[in-house]
Amino acid sequence: MAEKVYRVAIVGLGVIGRRMLANMPGQGRLEVVGGWDLSAEARAKAAEDFPWLRIAESAEALIATPGTDLVYIGVPPKAHGLYARAAVAAGKAVFCEKPLGVELADSRDLTELVEASGLPQAVNLALAAARGVTAMRAALADGSLGDLAGCDIRLHFGRWPRGWQHSATWLAGRAEGGFTREVATHFLYLVDSLLGPARLVSASAAYPADPEAAETHVLAQLEAGGVPVTLAGSVGGAGPDLVEFTLWGSRRSLRLTDFYKLWRSDGEDWGYALEGIENPALDSYRLQLDELVRRLDGEANVMPDFRCALRVQELVEKILATG
Repeated sequence: MAEKVYRVAIVGLGVIGRRMLANMPGQGRLEVVGGWDLSAEARAKAAEDFPWLRIAESAEALIATPGTDLVYIGVPPKAHGLYARAAVAAGKAVFCEKPLGVELADSRDLTELVEASGLPQAVNLALAAARGVTAMRAALADGSLGDLAGCDIRLHFGRWPRGWQHSATWLAGRAEGGFTREVATHFLYLVDSLLGPARLVSASAAYPADPEAAETHVLAQLEAGGVPVTLAGSVGGAGPDLVEFTLWGSRRSLRLTDFYKLWRSDGEDWGYALEGIENPALDSYRLQLDELVRRLDGEANVMPDFRCALRVQELVEKILATG
């Protein structure tokens, strides 16, 4: 018997929506039935770059497309709840970007609604299926790291938003954007996934004089599964961007850099630990979609759900509220 092919509606044709358009067809069991974006420019660009893509007249019409199984939601966070609720009302599975929303009360209500529907649901916390993260899970399970001394998250961006995000102007704003929501969320999810739900011990956030602008610095101390976790992030200054997530073990330590590159140290210099993987980012995108299909099939998978994303969002908003 042939395996089911899931028909997907793409709501949001920005950077990540276009990434879905580029990678979903190659998965083999995901068929894109159409796309839509509020921006006419984004719609036109997607139609030019993906000539096979049907551009819908509206998000509502796209979600209502007969035979659609899954709605991917890749719009700015304020609208996540609107389209997720529409998908649930139409009886479609939901694959949503993070955060679930901007207001925690609304995100909690949305989580309850999605869970109560019984429909398959997942959130695109993009490191869930990455090979480096899988290696970290295995090392924690087999004890090869020894005793965990701590976990560090280090982030620095010379400019925010990053150059390739120039079209997503909302990322610069305090209401929906900032590097803590956009980037730190992925690594706070890793803390939740690898060590257990985290508790915020202390935090401080700094903002520029412009009341509409996103944070420039955050510093937070957390605890997860008895392990101390530190988060330090900043924006501004000449130099390369820094994205690091480190598990410090008494026998071996593991570090992710640039999101997907895994390094290990037994006390000496860091050595690369993903030999043979030419493009770890692309590899991770594809593995994530494989896990998404497993979620739709009802099989065991590592995809984070709305409840997990809500826990992380609550941490992020607590940190940002200290500024």
